[in-house]
Amino acid sequence: MVDAFVSFAVESLGNFLIKEVNLRLSLKKEVHWLQNELLFMQSFLKDAEEKQDRDHKVQQWVFEINSIANDAVAILETYSFEAGKGDDDESTSRLKACARICRKEAKFCTVSKEIRSLKQRLKDMSSKQETYGIRRRIVEEGPSNRPNNRSSLARELRRTTSYMDKQDQIFVGFKDDVDRLLAELVKAEPRRTVISIYGMGGLGKTTLAKHLYHSPSLTGIFNAHAWVCVSQQYNTTDLLKETIKSIQGCDRETLDLLEKMTVTDLEKHLRNILKEKKYLVVVDDVWQKEAWQSLERALPDSNNGSRVIITTRNEDVANRADDNSLPYNLHFLTKEESWDLFRRKLLDVEAMIPAMEMLARDMVGKCGGLPLAIVALSGLLSHKRGLEEWERVKEHLWNHVKNDSIPISDILSQSYNDLPTALKQCFLYFGIFPEDRRIDAENLMRLWMADGLIPRGEERMEDVAQDFLNELIRRSLVQVVKTFWEEVTECRIHDLLRDLAIQKASEVKFFHTYGPREQSTSSSCRRHTIHGQGERYLTLDFSKLNLRSVTFFDQEGLKLNRIKFRKMFQHLYVLYLEMGIDRFTLPDAIGSLYNLRYLGFSGDCDIPSSIGNLKNLLTLHVLEEQYSRICRLPPEIANLVNLRHLVVRYTEPLQHINKFTSLQVLRSVYCDQWRDVNPVDLVNLRELCMYRIEKSYSLNNISSLKSLSTLILGVFGDESFPALEFLSSCQKLQKLWLKGRIEKLPPSNPFPNSITMMILELSLLMEDPMPILGMLPNLRDLQLIEDAYSGKEITCSENSFSQLEFLRLQDLEKLERWDLGTSAMPLIKGLCIFQCPNLKEIPERMKRVEKLERSRFL
Repeated sequence: MVDAFVSFAVESLGNFLIKEVNLRLSLKKEVHWLQNELLFMQSFLKDAEEKQDRDHKVQQWVFEINSIANDAVAILETYSFEAGKGDDDESTSRLKACARICRKEAKFCTVSKEIRSLKQRLKDMSSKQETYGIRRRIVEEGPSNRPNNRSSLARELRRTTSYMDKQDQIFVGFKDDVDRLLAELVKAEPRRTVISIYGMGGLGKTTLAKHLYHSPSLTGIFNAHAWVCVSQQYNTTDLLKETIKSIQGCDRETLDLLEKMTVTDLEKHLRNILKEKKYLVVVDDVWQKEAWQSLERALPDSNNGSRVIITTRNEDVANRADDNSLPYNLHFLTKEESWDLFRRKLLDVEAMIPAMEMLARDMVGKCGGLPLAIVALSGLLSHKRGLEEWERVKEHLWNHVKNDSIPISDILSQSYNDLPTALKQCFLYFGIFPEDRRIDAENLMRLWMADGLIPRGEERMEDVAQDFLNELIRRSLVQVVKTFWEEVTECRIHDLLRDLAIQKASEVKFFHTYGPREQSTSSSCRRHTIHGQGERYLTLDFSKLNLRSVTFFDQEGLKLNRIKFRKMFQHLYVLYLEMGIDRFTLPDAIGSLYNLRYLGFSGDCDIPSSIGNLKNLLTLHVLEEQYSRICRLPPEIANLVNLRHLVVRYTEPLQHINKFTSLQVLRSVYCDQWRDVNPVDLVNLRELCMYRIEKSYSLNNISSLKSLSTLILGVFGDESFPALEFLSSCQKLQKLWLKGRIEKLPPSNPFPNSITMMILELSLLMEDPMPILGMLPNLRDLQLIEDAYSGKEITCSENSFSQLEFLRLQDLEKLERWDLGTSAMPLIKGLCIFQCPNLKEIPERMKRVEKLERSRFL
């Protein structure tokens, strides 16, 4: 991934020369030489990236250039920080000023020596180009046709990429399996029954289990549901906690209770929850029978028809799951089913001429009926244009045919190799997360941005990151778990693709994993991810590593006051702390990480005033903020002038928030903290999420947010919203969610015509809102949920809802009648009606519209 590092280094060296105008001439020349040399090498690196997967000498050369670029930036960062100490202090005494000059001189000598060392390393690398024939190896195969420039790639994806969640709903070849297993789930057998779905990786076990779990046929049959993923590295305590949270939810009371429980307590608690319930539990990805047994003890058999579904690759686990188990060996797809799946996933079926179809049928036939291989092949060919490019794919894959089939690892590797460099980096990042992790898409993209994987250019970084994720989804390398408002909110990666990401990351030294299996660190990797043994990790020596990213996934917790931040992590861009600590205080030393771009952590936290030193911070994110984590922010947070994403539920008033001119997302703010804000300078704020609103407040200053596109507002308790007329001034607002009582919609429409998606929740409206909402010219997605309307009848008049595609009516207990004009909702595609017990009949035309699950919306 050297092109990204070198581009960043060249840019940083240039910025350094501009900023340090008083730099001594000799050092300025050294830095300028270094910048030019890296810029020259960059032209070779773009094509070297393409060759390193097949040539280990090229791979090593690429890595060493990457290392030099990273070290160059680290040297200049240290110099700028040390030399700049005290510059902001206007009352500095003459003695202190002299000391500062001496410090700069000493630092100058050090950095000059280090730059000269880098110059020699670069000269050695140039020599190796000739000695080992690296230049010839790179040039012989010719340059790549793909857009490797990250800005060009961003522009290309901006034109072509869009995400449609319907693609993730494709379900081919399992109709008979679904029918048979549904019959087992609903049959009149009182004993608890275990259905074990087994088969090799990539066969679709989880997909089948998910289809069963969400099947409308099971609605109302089970009154408790849970989905828990086991994986290879499992922890019994975590399994029990995740099962309980899946059933009871993740409110603060539940979380606090679970934190205090031992394994025995958790088992008893889960049994008590389920003993009177008819439950359906899915235990996904079980590798050892011991893992299932550790959970089974807590799942009571109350002779009420409860069911458990297990997915596993291990036939022995399936056969021994339970005395009442039903082992189900998932079959491979037939030729017809394989071809059907391939065509459904192909992005442009119409462009497939007969000769291309013949090629594709041959390749699909060699996939052996394995869905993951077929989907990956389809994603690969979707981005190849014309017969000639398809022939090259076949020629490459045919070199790996064994026993008349293509190993899935070779299809997946080819899909990876076909990615542009920038997308390769983003794909490899998935390997950092634990196995089977449901990944928050927004958080993932913010990590990409902070880690330098997203180019800065004309496009917003957030938009480019979204395009990159969508492209990985379109190529079937990433799976969608959940969507909301037409955007991916959660995603995951298949185990086999995660294995590929880890393998490729190891080859190019993209990141290093530390944990129970690997307790040494790599001196060559700039990113570390810790999956356990965190306390031991912190005892290691990092002083010479120049680490850029450290992500902790350690449920044992860490003693943060033991971290020598300045010594260990002084060049860090990303610090991610997902820990098993409910309450902690960030040490004051966190302020020494002056290069930090991303700071994310779980648990309730006190943040020290030194955070004001983190002038480069782009994201401050308290993980799992939906669980009401409370954070104390000091007034010095106002110094974070480059902050783009503030996702924190906190208690103090906002201090000088008008300084955050780069802010894009402000989430979980309380109205008490907002009402005295003058937001006129928040020119880039796109998303605002505010809670605890009271009727006595005025929200009129929100109309000053000229870039606002997403607004989520919630009232406090039984309060009502204040006047909503301000909304009409939000001319770029597209997505609106109002949660709480609205006494009455104004007679003139308060909503701007730009609105495309809207949720009204707990509004308790007494007058039918449809006449007002139906006039919005761009409204595509409307949800009225949880007593949003307390009347008995809704009327959608002629020509209303001209662009509406999706409608959800849920928990409207008094609704009895729905009148629909013949020309209303002409574009409707999907309908979800749930818990509207008195609505006996829906309009005839709506009966032909696709019925959607609730999970499609939230």
